[in-house]
Amino acid sequence: MMRIIQEDQAFMLEKYKKILIKVKKESNYRQLQKIQENYLDFSSNDYLGLSKNKDVIEAGVETAREYGAGSTGSRLLSGNKSIFTEFEEIIAKDKKKETALIFNSGFQANSGVLECLTDRETTVIFDKLNHASMYQGIFASGAKLIRFEHLDYNNLESILKNLNSQKVIIVSETVFGMDGDIADIKVLSDLSNKFNTLLYLDEAHATGLYGENGYGLSTNFQLNPKTTIIMGTFSKALGSSGAYIACSDLIKDYLLQKCRSFIYSTALSPFCIGAAMKAWGIVKLLSKTKENLFLNAKNLRKQLKSLNFDVIGNETNIIPILCEKQEIMKNIKNKCFQNGIKVSGITKPTSPTPRIRIAITATHTAEDIEKLVEIINEKQF
Repeated sequence: MMRIIQEDQAFMLEKYKKILIKVKKESNYRQLQKIQENYLDFSSNDYLGLSKNKDVIEAGVETAREYGAGSTGSRLLSGNKSIFTEFEEIIAKDKKKETALIFNSGFQANSGVLECLTDRETTVIFDKLNHASMYQGIFASGAKLIRFEHLDYNNLESILKNLNSQKVIIVSETVFGMDGDIADIKVLSDLSNKFNTLLYLDEAHATGLYGENGYGLSTNFQLNPKTTIIMGTFSKALGSSGAYIACSDLIKDYLLQKCRSFIYSTALSPFCIGAAMKAWGIVKLLSKTKENLFLNAKNLRKQLKSLNFDVIGNETNIIPILCEKQEIMKNIKNKCFQNGIKVSGITKPTSPTPRIRIAITATHTAEDIEKLVEIINEKQF
């Protein structure tokens, strides 16, 4: 018996080895890269630089002093500190929703909530470029997944017209993190109301930068309060960790009973909640900072296009450069790294096309952008 078990173990390990060889051969091999602190970073999602903001850090420290370094348990057991409820009430008010629920991460929120809200009798109509975490939730629930072409709302409406299902949910990001473009939330909302569906919006990349006071693009619209569910994160523009779901009282109550990623997870560290709550209050005061950020992004996008790079996206601080081959993407990334600049090189399956992903943040100056363009323009790729 022991020999059979050992043979099975050897078989599995050999399988993993072959997969890694295949990934390397396809130039999709991922590695952790140690970054020097003095590198010019165009890969960060810390869009407003709040992860190093002294007031944000101090708020986290003070919260940890009061409540402890760890939350000690799940929210339904020992972990439901009063600061969680206080922050949820603030989020709900600013998101114009009945209530909110804090999760440990955007991935946990998306995958857990969509798994919870759907089942094999549900049809999910899904922008094909949505984040992997949302795919994960749908796959886990066994719901029927129908993808519409990215931002093609005629395609979406055509799908909805031909559905027989009574249980339907439309799912989309608002700011797409890999393509740097923006969903038409009004059209999504109108179609959701017209065809009596639920609407799930991912505001991970929108939270902090976009919409009324920086609280997401969804705040610019009068969305159905009962049928719209909105996810956002604290880990990007807010500079902390965690995520939230803003929704109706009914949906929150249902999640508390059925959402396994919430029920069975130890709650976030109080430090993260204190820091995120402080950052949430700061973002509405940073209108000038955000104006300069978007001006820099517009300038960089214009320069890259003038150099005939295949730049996609619009009106966002996320600037993807599409590359014909994986090797070109890797060469650009490595050239930047050799010159003290960090950019993100994105491979399959994260995106269908190899790309360099540049994120403009509030810490970047015109001189930083000039240096980036100078290195990329050397055309040694």
